Amino acid sequence: MKPCLTLSLVPSLRGGPWVLWDDLANGIRKTSELGFSAIELFTEGPSAGEPGELKTLLEENDLELGAVGTGAGKVIRGLTLTDSNQATRTDARKFISEMIEFGAEHGAPAIIGSMQGSSNETANREECLHWLGEALEELGEKSRNAGTFLIYEPLNRYETNLFNRFGDACEFLDGLQTKGVSLLADLFHMNIEEENIAQSLRDGAKYVGHVHFADSNRRPVGCGHTPIEPIARALAEIGYEGCVSAEAFDWPDPDTAARQTIDSYRKYFS
Repeated sequence: MKPCLTLSLVPSLRGGPWVLWDDLANGIRKTSELGFSAIELFTEGPSAGEPGELKTLLEENDLELGAVGTGAGKVIRGLTLTDSNQATRTDARKFISEMIEFGAEHGAPAIIGSMQGSSNETANREECLHWLGEALEELGEKSRNAGTFLIYEPLNRYETNLFNRFGDACEFLDGLQTKGVSLLADLFHMNIEEENIAQSLRDGAKYVGHVHFADSNRRPVGCGHTPIEPIARALAEIGYEGCVSAEAFDWPDPDTAARQTIDSYRKYFS
């Protein structure tokens, strides 16, 4: 497994669940110096820094790009894959497609979290799941053809009413033709929704493609009450080799949160 730190390059979202902020070069250097293997980026769109800068920084610091988030498509542009307006859905797919291309340039997958949307009075659940399935089919194949994969994230009930539990999302993916989509096991969301996080990971082992490493209160692991040891054991048992990425609040400050994360990773996974 690979310890991974998050970096947001979207100043307007300050206060969100990312450990490092704003400075691409310094963030990558700090991530490497602390002993992380990868960095996960949250950007406004399909770029980071000047042309070629990201590639150079990753190479100089012996760091992988673990994943790219697409959430700015919703929070800044108002786009979701299940909007009742077809033009908005088309724009959402286009934005995610561009993010897939951006990530794939560095061997990284794109994450669909908030851009999945929710059913509401203008679009019922059946319609939304149809649109979501169509989008995952298209974008999953695009990811696979680009040499990577797409990550779909079940969210807790307060953020979507589509898929909250890992097992339900697994069943949905079973019904798709594409083999280019995996799931994000976000420990914060799973702590709210799962009866037994470790067992859910075992049951859905074939779809575990990325892990968000955060405690029950979305602070760095070790600052809440989620039982990490059985989760770490389950990930080892299923042979998971991907990123364990700290999508957590920068509490009490970014440097302390980053150190707390790598210490917790080493405690449970080394």
